[in-house]
Amino acid sequence: MNKPWYKEWFNSPYYHLLYRHRDNKEAKLFLDNLTKALHLTSAHHILDLACGRGRHSIYLNSLGLEVTGVDLSEANIRYASQFQNKRLHFVIHNMKEVYKPQAFDVILNLFTSFGYFDTDEENQQVISAVYFMLKPGGLFVLDYLNPQSIKFDEGIKELEIDGVLFRVTKNLVKDLIIKEIEVIDGKNHYFYHEKVKCYTANHLCKMIENAGMKVLQLYGNYQLATFNPAHSDRIIIVSTR
Repeated sequence: MNKPWYKEWFNSPYYHLLYRHRDNKEAKLFLDNLTKALHLTSAHHILDLACGRGRHSIYLNSLGLEVTGVDLSEANIRYASQFQNKRLHFVIHNMKEVYKPQAFDVILNLFTSFGYFDTDEENQQVISAVYFMLKPGGLFVLDYLNPQSIKFDEGIKELEIDGVLFRVTKNLVKDLIIKEIEVIDGKNHYFYHEKVKCYTANHLCKMIENAGMKVLQLYGNYQLATFNPAHSDRIIIVSTR
């Protein structure tokens, strides 16, 4: 039986090579804005849900916050663990399951680390697990792509990075954004794909409310501007248990 796409792709070194251009400056600006808007202090314990290699956890910890980063990828957690300290920890964990009940003041799910599973029920499990891991009155921040503003490029996009050729196509198939990734590394030839559900802001808010949380705020970009369905780059939802 084939592994789920996210286990294959996120554990691959080619994933990190393809996305190494991701803008750390923009990410830090967003986290600075978010920590100020949420009035976070060193007294708060943050869970970075689907933390990847931990770049956001590490930066939040550098601001004085206690952070636990969890991710399903063993390779990601192995890499992130070298940065651990007394107030920064990394753990292999499936985000559909409760890690620690009522243990966190704030749970962050950032940069479209949601909608990976095949069914709405499985994705709802993630939100429900968030509810049970939050302390009463705790905050949940979901940062997701805005499918209503995405433009799909026609044809294949080719990128060469450190001698590795990537051929990438992105398509909308029913309610899924599917990215096919062909990797040519010398004589080695690999195929991966990404698959993310197209959830609108309204749908995401309903999922959050179905889990027992209350939506407090909706932002549309990393500067925390008001959300506009047609034009905003992001859907950033702040909710509370």
